[in-house]
Amino acid sequence: MLATLVMTVIGADRPGLVQMVATRVADHGGNWLESRMCRLGGQFAGILRVEVTRERRDELVTALQTLEVDGLRVIIHAEGGVTAAPGASTGGGNRRAAGEGGALVTVELVGTDRPGILRSVSGVFAAHGVNVEELASERVNAPMDGSMLFQARATVFVPPTAKLADLRTDLEKIAADLMVDLKVQPAGTP
Repeated sequence: MLATLVMTVIGADRPGLVQMVATRVADHGGNWLESRMCRLGGQFAGILRVEVTRERRDELVTALQTLEVDGLRVIIHAEGGVTAAPGASTGGGNRRAAGEGGALVTVELVGTDRPGILRSVSGVFAAHGVNVEELASERVNAPMDGSMLFQARATVFVPPTAKLADLRTDLEKIAADLMVDLKVQPAGTP
């Protein structure tokens, strides 16, 4: 039987951090399944998912927790009740059932940066029961005048109980209020 570990890692950025995590995973028979990692404000931050045999799960958790000595904090969410880190939750988590209906949709927005843009957009998602699967955002200089633009791209799961047309209408209303350009389309559309 395999166990799944989902973990977040954060620490002062420097070469070799990913290698430290990957070595511990491999040394304990784990398989690195997926990850999202980046450098933000001088810090290295990421989230990753690995599989390991149930017999070696606790051993791997212990090995990953030793990374704090090297300045990398690891918080582990482990199925099956492993207490992985102070304050970390445990359990199986939510898994999207195959064929449960609904649709993956990509939402992109660009506009002059100001506080509250994501709060407004995520409020619409929550009101429609939409789950954020992935979200990437950044501030960049506008090409013409050098002002700051906010850009975000999200992949969201719209459940079968929500109407995509209603979601789009509500997003377009706040896009007009916030003066941001908005694009909503099925995920995977170029």
